[in-house]
This record gives sequence, C-alpha cells and structure tokens, in this order.
Amino acid sequence: MRVLVTGGAGYIGSHTVRCLLQEGHEVTVLDDLRLGHRQAVPVEIIEADLTDREAVRVALSSRRFEAVLHFAALMVVAESVQQPQKYFFNNVAGSINLLDAMLTAKIPYLVFSSTSEVYGEAQVLPLTEDHPKDPTNPYGESKWMVERILRRYSDAYGLRSVALRYFNAAGAAEDGSLGEDHADESHLIPNAVLGALGVKPFQLTCSQVDTPDGTTIRDYVHVDDLARAHTLALDSLASGHASDAYNVGVGTGYSTKQVIDAVQRVSGVKFEVGQGTPRAGEPAARWAASEKIKRELGWAPKHDLESIVATAWRWHEAHPRGFGS
Repeated sequence: MRVLVTGGAGYIGSHTVRCLLQEGHEVTVLDDLRLGHRQAVPVEIIEADLTDREAVRVALSSRRFEAVLHFAALMVVAESVQQPQKYFFNNVAGSINLLDAMLTAKIPYLVFSSTSEVYGEAQVLPLTEDHPKDPTNPYGESKWMVERILRRYSDAYGLRSVALRYFNAAGAAEDGSLGEDHADESHLIPNAVLGALGVKPFQLTCSQVDTPDGTTIRDYVHVDDLARAHTLALDSLASGHASDAYNVGVGTGYSTKQVIDAVQRVSGVKFEVGQGTPRAGEPAARWAASEKIKRELGWAPKHDLESIVATAWRWHEAHPRGFGS
C-alpha cells in the first residue's frame, strides 16, 4: 500500500516506517521535524505542520495515498498539565485537519497513535478497552478527544480507523541502528540508561504513590512490537475490519524501582539515583489487558523488560548523543 506516516521521523514513527518497508509498503513521511530526526527514516519527508490546514491538504492530495498512520503529536504529560492549550491545539486541531484532508483526498484508512493515558486512574487492573475513560492530564484528554472524533468520522463519512492505546513504549532496534532521541527526554528507561553511561545524572521524577515500593507501576512494550501492531491494524482495515480500539501492552506492570534495577543489571553500573521534581498528572499504576488485540489482530509481544532494556542500552551506548553522535 502507499502509506503516509505523520510524525514518522519520531521515535515510534521511525520504527514503524522501518517495519512498513520490510513488509513491502511504499512509505512517505509527513513531519515538521521539530521533534523528529531526518536521519531516522530512509524515505521522502514532506515537511509540514498538521496545524497548517492548507499545507496538510496539499500534502495529502499530492499523490494517491491509500492509508495514513498518525503519530504526530505532543506527548509529555507534565508539559501538558502546564500548557493545555498547546496540547489541545496541536493534538486535536491538527488531527481534525488531517482527517478533513483525508476525506478530500478519499483516503479510507487511518491507524491512530493513542495512549493508555485515556483511562486515567485504574479502577481495576489490568485495564481492558471498556474501562471508563477519565484522563488525569491534558495529553491523555487530547488523545481521548481524537478517539471520539474518529468514531464520529467513521459513522458519518465511512473513514475507518483503528486506535492503538500504547502503554509505555521503550527499547530500540535489535541491531542498535535506531532508537530513542528526544531533546528533553522524559522517559524512564532512556534516562536511566544515560545515567548508567554517565551522560547525565539520573533524577527520579515519579511521585510517591500507593504501590508496594512507593513508585509508579507501568507496562513497558518494545517499540518494534508496537510497530508490528500498527502494520497488523493496517492489514485489518484493508481486509474490511470495522473501526475499533485496542490496548498495546505486554500485560505485566513493573515499578519504576524495578526498571532502574533492570538497567543496573544490564549495564553492570550502580549509578546514583537522585531525586528530581515529581511530575504532575501521573496515575499510580497501569498495565494492560491485551487479550483483544491478540485475539482479533494476532499480535503478541516478543520482548520482556530485560530485553527491552538490553536493546535500549545497545542504542544509547553506541549513540550517547542520539542521532548527533
């Protein structure tokens, strides 16, 4: 298929571009390159901002795309609490521009990068797809808004979509050639790895919460497993599957302390754990029920926490300054 990937020069997007190419798809990336990296993808990049409605219309009408994978979004929870307007404008208005341009260009399928943040505080664990949606931060709320818009566009216009609710994406390509590179890194595993490498001091930023060891618990899914979920979702839409939403997680929760311990085991470095400023808007515990995506799309994760950390270590050890090293 001829696929447009928005935000395809970013972390998850670039791994998914690689997966799409391996499966024989023709891929073009749309990215404004504020957060993404041109070096991350070996395909054409249309440089455009989704909040520029006319630029998006021109980009989508420039060739006959058959599907869109939509990753482009702001995604830092703490920043979203401080700057909600920025998140609603970028993530929601930008997505509406994209959907309208898809209708104009008659592109029938969308796979949407959503998040487990749509659930908010867990009322029961593991989280199933029908768990109540009550986001605790504007980032999660913006994604839930787009999911509801997608349902309306599916019903009214026949634009079918699959929303994938990621849990915590982590890790890097097995061969160490592609990985995570954020200018202001907010994710636990890369920050811990960079602490082990001595690139920067590691600061613990989770709040004290009511869990067995007092640190937040999350479900970590390898970025390549996550990329595969997108290609399976695309295949399902092409074969006639109705619009739907799926969790993408391994079904096991690990505490922040357990993740730090795993990084220290893999690296062999007992780095210092400093205390940073706790981040607002973070639920205490969250992990996935992933039976639905396994049953309906045939997806299954191939990586556990140890192998996720090992691939992240391999990437950062070879690229301690990201794509600039």
